[in-house]
Amino acid sequence: MNDEARQAESLLPYDRWTEEALREVVARALEHTSVQGLPGEHHFYLTFRTDHPGVSIPGHLKARYPQEMTIVLQHRFWDLKVDRGAGFFSVGLSFGGVPATLVVPFASLTAFADPHVRYGLRFQGEVEDAVGLPAAASASAEATAPAAPAPTASQVVSLDAFRRRPARDG
Repeated sequence: MNDEARQAESLLPYDRWTEEALREVVARALEHTSVQGLPGEHHFYLTFRTDHPGVSIPGHLKARYPQEMTIVLQHRFWDLKVDRGAGFFSVGLSFGGVPATLVVPFASLTAFADPHVRYGLRFQGEVEDAVGLPAAASASAEATAPAAPAPTASQVVSLDAFRRRPARDG
């Protein structure tokens, strides 16, 4: 392969800019929901690193989910607050009938999905978050389609189950 055929390494941080833009989509969706509520049948799956700096969850949840956890915002949640300046959201949820408040930095997110409209985002890799700490990163937007049963608030869901399969000729 000659030098012209190889892709040049960018001196611009496109990956980081893309990551920030996609996390902004999540922030806006949550902000809208905090003010207007969830419209129609929309609901969100939010997967995040529980071991990320700034994540605040009760000890029993941290023990059960030491690395990653998925929450579902659908019917029973309260006090959803978004602080874009500080780079996090907080929400009240019930786990096994026990209420809890979770604080989740946007930089800790590894996935977001709204199965009602077959929309999902996945965040991978390493970049720095707003306060300069390593965070999950390198996002890619992916169209998704619900193909698995909806998880409960305490189940972890893989977005692979929601990926749209390419159409086959035949």
